[in-house]
Amino acid sequence: MGNSKINIALIFGGTSPEKEVSKNTAKSILKALRELGYSVKPINPAYGTNQPENEDLFFVQEEYVEPSNRNYIEAINSSMFDNIDLAYLALHGRWGEDGTIQSLLELRGIKYTGSGILASSLAMNKAMTKVVIQDAGVSTPKWITAEKRVNDFEKICRQIKDDFGYPCVIKPNDQGSTVGLTICKEESQVADAIKLSLKFSDTALIEEYIPGRELTISILEGKALPVLEIKPKSGFYDYENKYTAGRSEYICPAELPEDISKPMQEQALNAFNAVGCSTYSRIDFRLTDEGKFYCLEINTLPGMTSLSLVPKAAKAAGISFEELVEKIVKNALQ
Repeated sequence: MGNSKINIALIFGGTSPEKEVSKNTAKSILKALRELGYSVKPINPAYGTNQPENEDLFFVQEEYVEPSNRNYIEAINSSMFDNIDLAYLALHGRWGEDGTIQSLLELRGIKYTGSGILASSLAMNKAMTKVVIQDAGVSTPKWITAEKRVNDFEKICRQIKDDFGYPCVIKPNDQGSTVGLTICKEESQVADAIKLSLKFSDTALIEEYIPGRELTISILEGKALPVLEIKPKSGFYDYENKYTAGRSEYICPAELPEDISKPMQEQALNAFNAVGCSTYSRIDFRLTDEGKFYCLEINTLPGMTSLSLVPKAAKAAGISFEELVEKIVKNALQ
């Protein structure tokens, strides 16, 4: 079956705080899929059946229609998916990366790219990911959680002091792209940081801060790609440094001795397998000056823009962007 006979629904946008990043990912993937000869239909599930006829309207900042989570059900249940062979998922964050859309597609009997329902749901929950990977022998920073109903900040501060001290990192338990993240240098910042993260999630993850280098390892088809190092030109690797060209430097392969890079790649693969991920994911690490590394989280639908890390790691392994997209499609179709 030639690529032109395969109908792909490119699903992107959505309703999460990361929807603009998702649009950028989709632009790159749309171009690659068409260059590979696939028949592609872009669909923003947050618009339901009210999709724009003009493709450019998908990518503007202003919403084409009022987006809603309920529209996801209407969109996937509609005739738009009648002749679709595969859904290529270019969503990021909640309702796209957390098993929700995967469940709807499975109920509809449509194959999709990336990890399945359980792995997607598990990887989106940072605290549960840490429980699972730690059990598989993967090192991860110490952590505690705070729920939405929390108001005893003194108790949380005591716990932080007893378990790992300051600085510490406070972030939403189920968001990506460093949305709602704060690095707290002292106790006085904790309450505000928890309140900020709880605007984006029902649970805040409070984690030991690991000083050192920012590294990430992409897994593709059961193999770890070269380690990539991220060097923000100022501050830490936050939303702005991630998505603004020229704000960060990327080194791939990272300048590391093999006795660090190899075990880190093995741990990335262990984490990927422990959570049950499929085809591809990106696993983030911190490396201390003493050579100890810690796994922070797993991204099951990592960014695929020109600034994104998986395409950079694939390129270092001799895999072009089009080849990367093709591999993801072929794996999903199998």
